[in-house]
Amino acid sequence: MRRDPKHDILFEPIKFGPKTTRNRFWQTTHCAGPGSERPGANAHLRGMKAEGGWGVVFTEYCSIHPESDEFPFQSARIWDDGDVRNLGYLCEVAHKHGSLAGIQLWYSGGNAICLESRECGRAPSQWVSPMYSSRAVYGYEMDDLDVKTVINMYVDAAKRAEQAGFDILEVSAGDDTLPMQFLEPRFNKRTDKYGGSFANRSRFFLELMQALKRSHGNRLAITTRFEIDTLHGPEGVEAHEDGIRLLELFRNEGVVDLVSLKIGDYAEWGEDAGASRFRKSGWMTPFIKQGKATLGSGIPVVGNGRMTSPDDMVAMIRAGVVDIIGAARPSIADPFLPTKISEGRLEDIRECIGCNICVSKYQQVGQIMCTQNATMGEEYRRGWHPERFEKTKAPGSVLVVGGGPAGMECARVLGERGYVVHLREAQPELGGHWKDVVKLPRVSEWNRVITYRQIQLDKLKSVEVHLGVGKMSAKDVLEYGADKVVLATGSHWWGNGIGPGTGPIPGADADLPHVLTPFQVTQGKAIKGKRVLVLDGEGHFLGISLAELMADQGKEVTYVCCASEVAEYGVFTLEVFNNKRMLFEKGVHCYRDHWAVSIQPGSVRLSYAYRYGADLIGPSSGSVPRRDNGGEFDVDADAVILVTSRYSDDALWRELKARKAEWAKNEIQDIFRIGDCKVPAQCNQVIWDGHRLAREFDSSHPASPLPWIRERHLWGSPTIPKLGDPRPKVEAE
Repeated sequence: MRRDPKHDILFEPIKFGPKTTRNRFWQTTHCAGPGSERPGANAHLRGMKAEGGWGVVFTEYCSIHPESDEFPFQSARIWDDGDVRNLGYLCEVAHKHGSLAGIQLWYSGGNAICLESRECGRAPSQWVSPMYSSRAVYGYEMDDLDVKTVINMYVDAAKRAEQAGFDILEVSAGDDTLPMQFLEPRFNKRTDKYGGSFANRSRFFLELMQALKRSHGNRLAITTRFEIDTLHGPEGVEAHEDGIRLLELFRNEGVVDLVSLKIGDYAEWGEDAGASRFRKSGWMTPFIKQGKATLGSGIPVVGNGRMTSPDDMVAMIRAGVVDIIGAARPSIADPFLPTKISEGRLEDIRECIGCNICVSKYQQVGQIMCTQNATMGEEYRRGWHPERFEKTKAPGSVLVVGGGPAGMECARVLGERGYVVHLREAQPELGGHWKDVVKLPRVSEWNRVITYRQIQLDKLKSVEVHLGVGKMSAKDVLEYGADKVVLATGSHWWGNGIGPGTGPIPGADADLPHVLTPFQVTQGKAIKGKRVLVLDGEGHFLGISLAELMADQGKEVTYVCCASEVAEYGVFTLEVFNNKRMLFEKGVHCYRDHWAVSIQPGSVRLSYAYRYGADLIGPSSGSVPRRDNGGEFDVDADAVILVTSRYSDDALWRELKARKAEWAKNEIQDIFRIGDCKVPAQCNQVIWDGHRLAREFDSSHPASPLPWIRERHLWGSPTIPKLGDPRPKVEAE
């Protein structure tokens, strides 16, 4: 197919400083987990985006010095020659595909936790970190020599970055890094030339950019990713005040070749990387528009907004809001998004759903995952390509039972690999329970999980989809005639209240009219009475979405969870603050650290989680507050929704395993189970599970994943220093 001419503007080259990008697609800095410890994974994750058409690909945030140590969170590092070597490979891979390579220079100052280096960062003033106050993280106040020293750290890091082969130097001026700490009154309490007035508070940032421009400006592009509004009012940076002033300063001084704009801060960067439950595509446009209007036509502006529609991108450019389309999450969901637009294959774009699973795994100090793109993070260690599939040498027939996310993904990949696949779904529509989930408040974009796979399945001639066939029995499966069988029969919620580490709740019975499971709610079981209690042991989105649904229906809602935070997984997806705001606005009453002791018609008895052992605190701690009833009390509730825990719908699997002796005579070679049928999990994990099985269907033991490449030091190798060896050379400050 040919590209629609209206999208041609997206593929115009853009010049900034001494560099030119081949198009207007810019993969902005984002974390992924490999960091400096897994250079192969890091390089090929970014390299896949370069191959997919992104004109610029960036590292994650890159620490310039051990004083800016974020361990255990994994970041890139440009501390020494070893980092030059490892990041050089990333540049090599990016350049191979015609993309520019960018590095974000990061110094976190008073927010540096330094759990590996054991150093401490320098800051404009001394304060306890709002991000890591629980760890008592402070920076020490800088004097004039410290200012010069830190600027030299940036310049030295830039020299190493140039040696590695980077084209773009981006100073991080977001997420409360040092330039922002100087700029924001809440952090900068100085009374010298670096504090007080805007001119003084912006001095450090200006001197830093001038230093980089002098040292590298004729060879590398000098840019910044700037937080135009920290959303903290006058004590932070407001777009219409200091945000605009700083951009005017940079424009007039000629110290930047390009500016990438963002909003929010380190403590609540969910406003920048806003999840789709609260922030729709392009919601930052008013902020970015102010910045572009200030910088004018001479300095290109990159703007993010989780944009996946090329029409929206074109509209932003033609309206003068941005010059370049920045993206992190859309480039994760589909590294080949630019190529698909260029080739006119818009229906093949795997659109980001904004669930922030990618963010959550980094926040959990893990490796990146994506609900839509199972290959994300697997490019190097498993050799997976999002658009290419190794054809099978033994194209047999496969029956996939269950058309939820796992079954759809498995059938899709098996079809791409050349297998003859029959995907059979009991219900009249594909999607499994996910088709009901996406009808809940705020998650309509998550329907892309279903629609993308449905479109791809329709294109595969070797895949047949059979809908509304009812539940298959073991006899049906054995006599179907397939060479291999994959069971993706999903899971259900316990209707007796079995929860995290707890047994059944007396009185909990989803066969009763006043007790419901989430699936019963989404499938239309009547909600009895006016007062509804949601008991949330899942802690992700479902319990809180059901609470909102009930509030929207005019119910008086009580939300109860056993965790210390409402919908605690929202801490990782950056939704926790907005979850709280939503509950407050909708009048939902919350009990945290509580669980149900029993359920009766009209009420639920709750118990405080930490009442046991209170007497062990001892008299030296003072009086221990108690309830007369031992921490138990009743809450009025006409209906109770049990979002407690799930169990696998694996009865079919168990029966087929018990009848394994019959497989051979029915010419069945093997039977597998995937997704929730194997173990209840998040949607991203069940999709990955189905994808993984299909990728490795030809292995000797497909039920077990093949080993992946582990990037690690091997003791005794020449690169491992021995005890007593000289320590690395440290550059003079």
